[in-house]
Amino acid sequence: MSTFQSNHAANALDTETQPFQIQIPQAQLDDLQYRLTNTRWANSLQDAGWKYGVSSAYVKELAEYWKNEYDWRKHEARLNEFPQFTTTIDGANIHFMHIRSPEPSALPLLLTHGWPSSIVEFWNLIGPLTNPRAYGGDPANAFHLVIPSVPGFGFSGGELGAGWDISRIARAWAELMNRLGYAKYGAHGSDCGALVSREMGIQKPEGLLAIQVLQLFSFPSGNPEEMVDLSEDDQSRLQFLANFHERAGYNAIQQTRPQTLSYGLADSPVGQLAWIAELFNGFGDHIDFIDRDALLTNVMIYWLTNTAESSARLYYENVHPQEKSSQEANATATGVSVFGHDFKSMKRFATRDNTNIVQWSEFERGTHFAALDASDLLVTELQNFFSRFR
Repeated sequence: MSTFQSNHAANALDTETQPFQIQIPQAQLDDLQYRLTNTRWANSLQDAGWKYGVSSAYVKELAEYWKNEYDWRKHEARLNEFPQFTTTIDGANIHFMHIRSPEPSALPLLLTHGWPSSIVEFWNLIGPLTNPRAYGGDPANAFHLVIPSVPGFGFSGGELGAGWDISRIARAWAELMNRLGYAKYGAHGSDCGALVSREMGIQKPEGLLAIQVLQLFSFPSGNPEEMVDLSEDDQSRLQFLANFHERAGYNAIQQTRPQTLSYGLADSPVGQLAWIAELFNGFGDHIDFIDRDALLTNVMIYWLTNTAESSARLYYENVHPQEKSSQEANATATGVSVFGHDFKSMKRFATRDNTNIVQWSEFERGTHFAALDASDLLVTELQNFFSRFR
């Protein structure tokens, strides 16, 4: 019997779901102001730009805006407009938004964020997806939305035990949807959320109809035959991947020493800001494509919940799984959206690892966080893809 099964059976009280609202004490906001005012800035090369990491000029400008203009209470109120809950699954506190559509025939849809993101990633999708009629759309395309905070992230809390890898999260999400009474549902995600959604496709929990993701992380296996007749487009995608790995130092650090990293991030709001802002700006390739208030609200959730360590630890858990990961292909119906300023999934490798891709779309715009900066495109993608499963 798995840990998940035994824990769930042992504690029936874990199935209770409690209403939740975000209420940050003013003392925490005052402390943040003090820290921002008294930041000790690192010495850095003049005019270095983004070559060595996040631009010093960019971070200083954004920190000044954070200190003097950004209004947490405004965005706290916006988040609290959506019904939120907590429940315990497999010993972990799980926070989630649950927004029911006014359309009775709406399809339940699970949305999973990644790192360094949060539930904020999806706030632009909620209205158009749950109530398309109000946005000039077809009410037949409506969804009931379940938007959880990934274990160890945000309001799912930092007090998380070891072993929470992608596979365990996927099992927890299946339990969450079952607990909410959804017999049939779809799943969508980006980044770690795409990995969780694909893992759900492999696990095939009862009720999962299909998955839709922004990335399929399928790479060359080392077999020379896979590299024969690579198109010019495929070669450019491999070069994009090589450029990413050259700059993605966060990946190596969080896979190996997340706790060491966390001391600085938990103590310095500017440190946490820089660590997150680098990814939201594509290592300097696309600066300010995402609204600054959305970025800062995302940073605030990490800062106020003190989840730098527990969120970064997901990377460690994924490369040190407690159970041997399955090498099985994903055979669940899958849709893929490739956005213009994001990692470019490669179809020849994706179809090797995912044998039932039924929709593949490519767009000229949109970043790794397309739900924030290309929400119009993503709303239509989700509506079109899941229409065949209603």
